[in-house]
Amino acid sequence: MLKNCKTWVEINQKSAAHNYRLFRSLLKPRVKLWAVVKSNAYGHGLEEFSKMMDSFGADGFCVDEIIEGLKLRDAGITKPILILGPTLPGFLKLAGKRDLTVTISSTFALDNWIKSKIKPKFHFKIDTGMHRQGFYLKDLPPVIRKIRNLKLEIRNCLTGVYTHFASAKDLNYPTYTDLQFKEFKKAISLLEKAGFRNFVRHASATGGTLMNPRYHLDAVRIGIGLHGLWPSKELEMQCHRVALRPVLSWHTYLSEIKNIQEGQFIGYDLIERVTRVGKMAVLPIGYWHGFPRNLSGMGEVLINGRRARVLGRISMDLIVVDITGISCKAGDRATIIGSQRGKGISASEVAQKANTSHYEIVTRINPLIDRIVV
Repeated sequence: MLKNCKTWVEINQKSAAHNYRLFRSLLKPRVKLWAVVKSNAYGHGLEEFSKMMDSFGADGFCVDEIIEGLKLRDAGITKPILILGPTLPGFLKLAGKRDLTVTISSTFALDNWIKSKIKPKFHFKIDTGMHRQGFYLKDLPPVIRKIRNLKLEIRNCLTGVYTHFASAKDLNYPTYTDLQFKEFKKAISLLEKAGFRNFVRHASATGGTLMNPRYHLDAVRIGIGLHGLWPSKELEMQCHRVALRPVLSWHTYLSEIKNIQEGQFIGYDLIERVTRVGKMAVLPIGYWHGFPRNLSGMGEVLINGRRARVLGRISMDLIVVDITGISCKAGDRATIIGSQRGKGISASEVAQKANTSHYEIVTRINPLIDRIVV
């Protein structure tokens, strides 16, 4: 048990450094590596994880919103920071003052940027087939004309253009990614023909970076891979020479141990009835902390290297696990994600049981839980 913490997340610095070096080795020296640290660094702790990446040599950072960007500036990070999500008009002035680069992906966003008295740097986002944020290629010419009509110093605020791949997760099925890449190159050509030259071109997140060096362009945006997790099971199997190391582990402790008798009910709604005499342990975590409620009755944790199944309904702040046959005592560590004594429970396993993705499992770990760099 960690002193003064009933649950905590450990961030392994050596694993993070390994992942960073691995991705850097895949890139040509001229290609910049931007660490994607949105959504509390995928649950790994925004400030803690970003400071590590900064010390390793990351060229820049990508966040979801201005609040995350401001936190990084307040934490002492001076490198470029790109806000991937929309920035509300009232925050454009602040973004400019704090040297945060915003994404402009619609005429609404562009018009608000033009009206702003202090204009931050910006990247255009092009929708090449994700059908989410971004300008369609056919809508780009009037947007370019609008920028060209502005003063030179204002035009120079355009410092990048990017897109996002929808399915760069399988080496055997690159067709749609290739189509998106071709569409993106057409957008780049339109900007260059209009006289714009000094902007960064980027398209690849983790999947695209691993799939094909052609997609690397001027910069890549690495998120899930730096955290030691894979975009998909297919890529993990196909890129067998790439050994990512999970950075995050999540722990709690046994707060109580009790005997249970055959026939007794466990937890809310009487959904589980014990069929044998045994022992149970109470753990001070629940769905408030990010342990999915739909793992009731089937989730597992590690206690002294042994798996202990969740009994009954997961509560807001407590769960009960079956420790029958496990040698343990109150105060012992329980691992929710991570390893003990050579045994492990991965975020992907938890996600599979909860019928979701490992992205959601790690990002939804409560941000109020301490992240401890180890």
